[in-house]
Amino acid sequence: MPASALSQRGKLRARLKATREKLTTESGHRISDEGLLHFYAESHIKSLGLVMGLALTVAGVGCLWMRWQIAAVWLASSSLFCLADYMVCRRFTHVKDTINAPQWRHIFTLMQISCNSLWAAIIFILMMVHQPQAHIFVLFVMMVLIAITSMISACIPSAVYAGLVPPLIVFLVVIARERHMEDVTLGVMSLGAVVCFVFLSQRLYHHSIMALSLHIEKEALMSEIEQARANSDEARRRAEEANLAKSKFLATMSHELRTPLNAIIGFSEVMMAELFGPHGVSEYKDYSNDIHRSGQHLLMLINEILDLSRVEAGRYDLKEEAVSLGAIARDCEHLLSLRAQGRKLSVTMSIENNLVPLWADERALRQIILNLMTNAIKFTPSGGKVMVKVGWSPKRGQYISIRDTGPGIPEDEIPTILSSFGRGSLAQKNADEGSGLGLPIVRGLVELHGGYFSLTSKVREGTEVVVIFPPERVMDALPQIRSRSGSRSYATSI
Repeated sequence: MPASALSQRGKLRARLKATREKLTTESGHRISDEGLLHFYAESHIKSLGLVMGLALTVAGVGCLWMRWQIAAVWLASSSLFCLADYMVCRRFTHVKDTINAPQWRHIFTLMQISCNSLWAAIIFILMMVHQPQAHIFVLFVMMVLIAITSMISACIPSAVYAGLVPPLIVFLVVIARERHMEDVTLGVMSLGAVVCFVFLSQRLYHHSIMALSLHIEKEALMSEIEQARANSDEARRRAEEANLAKSKFLATMSHELRTPLNAIIGFSEVMMAELFGPHGVSEYKDYSNDIHRSGQHLLMLINEILDLSRVEAGRYDLKEEAVSLGAIARDCEHLLSLRAQGRKLSVTMSIENNLVPLWADERALRQIILNLMTNAIKFTPSGGKVMVKVGWSPKRGQYISIRDTGPGIPEDEIPTILSSFGRGSLAQKNADEGSGLGLPIVRGLVELHGGYFSLTSKVREGTEVVVIFPPERVMDALPQIRSRSGSRSYATSI
């Protein structure tokens, strides 16, 4: 395996392991404290402008009821703490090592308390002003402060609760000291706002957990998909190597097997014909017949295996030329007529007269028809019929149909007989000779021609195989060709 592939698979394993570790925390929930802290830091980084704008507004409006020097000092202090909080959150987001979640949670909580303590100071200063407008403005500041704290710090509940305590305590203490009806009303409204926003922060916290869980699960799923894709690529590479090794083996063994096999077949023919004199024992002639027949069967099997391997590997080179489908069907019927007569079968041919040549491989067409007719004759009982039809398809292609009146094939066995070395129950029961490669070779050769192969069968009614060649292979369907001189020439039928 290449070094780059090994490195990629190693990275995928590490990422998958890290993602799976994120799925479980010490409490057993499918959440990640590190992810919640990241959400908190990102929220505070993005809300820096909002908080600074609120501080500037409060300081500017507060100048109506207090000296501008106090407002300026408070604004500078508040801005300084906001920038410190921003820097701490930025530093957290850039940490690449293992994060100590409890420690960072404490740091964020302390920063929240410090910032909100400054807001408590401005609330105290404004509440000391005995003007209703100032108190109403303080209520507005309290509402906005509670809302911002609840939303941007919801991922750490302890920071929310700790941040709300200082301004709320100051506000309630001042109200309790003054004991004015208007201030009591403001206090009740503030408490109600705190309760509502605390409830809102809890909902946001749960939604953050759900979003983080979905994010982690998505990462785990993506890692699993990448791992599966890497495994499938590796399996495909191994399959391609195995297929290449098989092709090389078959190419090498074809010569090694055929050479001695041809010698066996040749010498067995000499012994069968008794060219050098009669056998002293008559059984020797029978043995030579068995040797010759077995050699022929073995040679046929080797040829079929080689043909199928070339077809499956896409290395079967079609020697295309103009051929007559009807003429090839007649030749095949003539070759198999003796076998059909021996089994007392009736073979009928129906060929349309106006057929034009096909652009195809003659040897492949001959092998297709011979295999199909041989199967029909082999499995049709004595007295049966084999019907061969050649004609035009509905889309102006050409077809050949071979139908028999044999016992038929059960529907659940059709995928088996169409697979390599597949044999139906009838062939196994009758112990018919055959490798189970005839139909796979036929289907492969038909697909190489861009054709369509169909097999239909019913038990006790027979089997029909239809092979359809596309219109593109019909000679009179070829497009016009413009010669270099500019004149038009046309494809002619042979």
